Amino acid sequence: MKRSLALLFLLFPMCLFAQKVSLLTVDQLQKRMTKGKDTVYVVNFWATWCAPCIKELPYFERFSKEHKLKPVKVLLVSLDLKSKYETGVKPFVKRMKLQSEVFLLNEKDQQAYIDKIEPSWSGAIPATLVYNAKTKKRKFLEKELSYPELLTLYKSIK
Repeated sequence: MKRSLALLFLLFPMCLFAQKVSLLTVDQLQKRMTKGKDTVYVVNFWATWCAPCIKELPYFERFSKEHKLKPVKVLLVSLDLKSKYETGVKPFVKRMKLQSEVFLLNEKDQQAYIDKIEPSWSGAIPATLVYNAKTKKRKFLEKELSYPELLTLYKSIK
């Protein structure tokens, strides 16, 4: 009994800090980015089935940790199907121990959301949008980023 209670107390805090994955529409994303008056948003569009996306996710996590005291927010937006929310995205986020804010895009019309995010976007992923809410400057890249490229992209917009 004591051993069970000790195990429960050890595991319980882990449950409290499990990363949450929320559903998000493009309109909600745009509203979120306009709220942060002096914030730079780094929004990465990815999917659990995309090898280049998975390869670059640790760079976004590192970037987020290294800039945690600055007005910067990393938002990881999964483009997986909504039907994969419970069985694919949530377990993937837990397994990867992602600490940045994670969302699953809740949109039905792919071309409509692509055009809202960036009209020149072909829809290929990974893709990254960096938006400075203060200056209204934005840059969009449709490619896999290295960590130095991510830093350069951020510096070009801040």
